[in-house]
Amino acid sequence: MMDFKERVAEIFTSIETDLSLEDALLLIETPPSPDMGDFAVPCFKFAKKYRKSPTAIAAELTEKIGNVEEFEKIESMGPYVNFFVDKKHYAEKILKTAFKEKEGYGSTNVGEGKSVIVEFSSPNIAKPFHIGHIRTTIIGNSIYKIYKYLGYNTITINHLGDYGTQFGMLISAYKKWGSPEIVEAIEKNPIQELLKLYVKYNQEMEEHPEYKDEARYWFKELENGNEEAIKLWTWFREVSLMEFNRVYDMLNIKFDSYAGESFYSDKMPAVMKELEEKGLLKDSQGAKIVELQEFGLTDAVVQKSDGSTLYVTRDIAAAKYRKETYDFYKNIYVVGAPQKLHFEQWRKIINLMGYEWSDDCVHVMFGTVSLEDGVLSTRKGRVVFLEDVLNKAIEKTTEIINDRNTDLENKEEVAKQVGIGAVIFQELFNNRIKDYTFSWEKTLSFEGETGPYVQYTYARTCSILRKAEQEVNDNVDYSILTDKEAFNVIKKLDGFKSSVLGAHDKYEPFFITRYIVGLAQEFNRFYHECPIIVEDKEIKKARLLLTKTVNTVLKKGMELLGMEAPERM
Repeated sequence: MMDFKERVAEIFTSIETDLSLEDALLLIETPPSPDMGDFAVPCFKFAKKYRKSPTAIAAELTEKIGNVEEFEKIESMGPYVNFFVDKKHYAEKILKTAFKEKEGYGSTNVGEGKSVIVEFSSPNIAKPFHIGHIRTTIIGNSIYKIYKYLGYNTITINHLGDYGTQFGMLISAYKKWGSPEIVEAIEKNPIQELLKLYVKYNQEMEEHPEYKDEARYWFKELENGNEEAIKLWTWFREVSLMEFNRVYDMLNIKFDSYAGESFYSDKMPAVMKELEEKGLLKDSQGAKIVELQEFGLTDAVVQKSDGSTLYVTRDIAAAKYRKETYDFYKNIYVVGAPQKLHFEQWRKIINLMGYEWSDDCVHVMFGTVSLEDGVLSTRKGRVVFLEDVLNKAIEKTTEIINDRNTDLENKEEVAKQVGIGAVIFQELFNNRIKDYTFSWEKTLSFEGETGPYVQYTYARTCSILRKAEQEVNDNVDYSILTDKEAFNVIKKLDGFKSSVLGAHDKYEPFFITRYIVGLAQEFNRFYHECPIIVEDKEIKKARLLLTKTVNTVLKKGMELLGMEAPERM
């Protein structure tokens, strides 16, 4: 569907032929007041071309455009060309399109025939799935949903951290302290008990530096196929995945692949051979490096002096495998900002290997999350488990529901939907690159810009539609929906597609988060000012259509964020 902003851009490009549609869209502004129109195009850009003042240019362009069906009037105001939409025409076009497309409202076929990989979550095996993992998990899942909605063949990968020196530490720790009691404890409570071993080993390393060498030895043995090392590693992996999957089930997240770092262990020799053949490897104190200083980066170590590999080597092998397997259009990595240098080095190495698709590998960075009562550190054992956060959110939401609505059916299910939805919404409310502090009070508030507020508004639309007891259709008198409150809702509805595309273009789910909050606010203003279930049948029909459209868009917006939409609250 072409929205009205695109129509303004199309009109402008028809008279300014050297202006592209994309550039015209970037020019268009929303006036600060409805008295100044619905869209405005500044003419400063054309002053040099016409050698006239922007005000004179605006007047001339307005005259050239003349009358256009979709717009009530088009007039110049100083250096701007201002467009006033025909409210009835506008309401009819937006609501008819939304009603017709229903669940697909706002989608496009931009992704048709293109495969996109989204790698996210990727926790380390045998370590806690803690609050620090919330960002990659929730941002990544939303990006996946947005790309899928826009027609891409989207593949989700959980690149498990199931390889590396930390497994040498765990194997060594287990061999030192793995009594029958420890084995039993790990079987009952795997992650917490493995964490204790990991923390203890790190503490002991301070007094016993030789433990570091032992950890390296056991990781090298794991790479070399040592039967005992592989048996222990497999056990650690299996019990960890059981724990992780409980959290993924709570968040309704599924992955197409759990191929972690270990999956690429047998592909590393080919990578090293290719780097050698292409003249990219250099010796450095027994290790192998790729020199990157001429590109403004530090040199990258791709093989340690003991012959073991590093993250960068495994990521090169993974990228090559993904290109060969999926022929991706984009290979998206949702990984924290501290890994920026790693991704810059790794992508430059792929580029130097001659693979042009290195530019199609995208690092989607994000800031850190902290708790109001302190920082997180796995190494020191100061962690807050993500599962505990989600359960606490459900518990607190249950208390709120019991205080507010004791007659609500399916309280447990609604508490889960609202509690977990609140956590997801707060996570996605700000620009992903910003650090933020997790706040229980803000997260679970039913007022303001929060998940429960949006869910409550959706539940309100469901309640209205149930009470109406009639089928909603788009055969209505659209002139009824031209008052200020209804028109503001319709204008907001018109922005759904651009919010989804903005989230897609910038890998920023917060475009949708902010959008659905704004839509909920506009609908609630409309609800309080304009009674919906009234005696007048035509007014009732028109306002029910508007309510149904808001209902559809709020639900779809929440779905794209990874939230559920309870019909009763």
